[in-house]
Amino acid sequence: MLKEIQPYLLPDAEIKQLDKYLECPIHNPSEGLKANAYYFNHPEWAEEYLTYCHRSDSFKSRWQAAVGDWTNKIVLDIGCGPGNIYATLKGKPKLLIGVDVAPKSLELAGELGYLPILADATHLPFVSGFADIVALNAALHHCEDMAAILKEAARLVKPGGLIVTDHDPQFSAWNYKGLAKVLWEGRLIFYKITGHGFHKTDSQQYWGLKCEIHHKPGHGVTKELFTDTLTPNEFEVKVFPHNHELGSEVLQGQKGKASLKYRLGNILSGRDPNADSSALSLMCVAKKKELVSAD
Repeated sequence: MLKEIQPYLLPDAEIKQLDKYLECPIHNPSEGLKANAYYFNHPEWAEEYLTYCHRSDSFKSRWQAAVGDWTNKIVLDIGCGPGNIYATLKGKPKLLIGVDVAPKSLELAGELGYLPILADATHLPFVSGFADIVALNAALHHCEDMAAILKEAARLVKPGGLIVTDHDPQFSAWNYKGLAKVLWEGRLIFYKITGHGFHKTDSQQYWGLKCEIHHKPGHGVTKELFTDTLTPNEFEVKVFPHNHELGSEVLQGQKGKASLKYRLGNILSGRDPNADSSALSLMCVAKKKELVSAD
């Protein structure tokens, strides 16, 4: 693995070969990073995430429309988890690198075809401008400093290349007010009583929520986060609000309809549930401008 990735590493990169993945040591992990490492290193939880999350036909259609044909391209998946993007999209990239902080998830990603690396996404060991595509799916809201992650992603994209992000909660849609916020904060009790919800145990629920750093009322991504961070770095930025149910139509300006509980949350917060600002997630497709020849 190390030999395969060597041409793309910084000269002073501190990296070592382990049995099933490479490791770039993280010397001062934040509390959020440690929570993500704990949750996604749990074998059962990581396998459940790979099986059930981001595997739908609509997800596949949306991402294929965003990234295009990645045959023979260098793809960097930041926050790859157990490998959901490639498990869903398949294809034949020239090199598919997966970065995460959880060893078990990296092992699963490696089994799918990723070259897995444990590293801090704010300080990656790669040379600038080497990747054709940098993907961040449901990743930004797991990180304390979302802008720092985007800036690092921007550094790594070659001219003409893409950054694609998706499935991060939109701030304006999740910023519940009044009764909506009360109901949101009480949802965990409801899930426990009814047995509904993705998490099976209190421990899984606790750590799942602990690593979702910006997925709560008063948090989330905005269009300005993408434009203000990426435009100064020579990217053409397009942002598409959506409600998870549509595929390539999202890139044509459609957003689909959120389920009743989310529509109700926006209504009780005094917002139009059909507005772009009420869409659950933002997908960002940003293309780095080509170099202009001096001739």
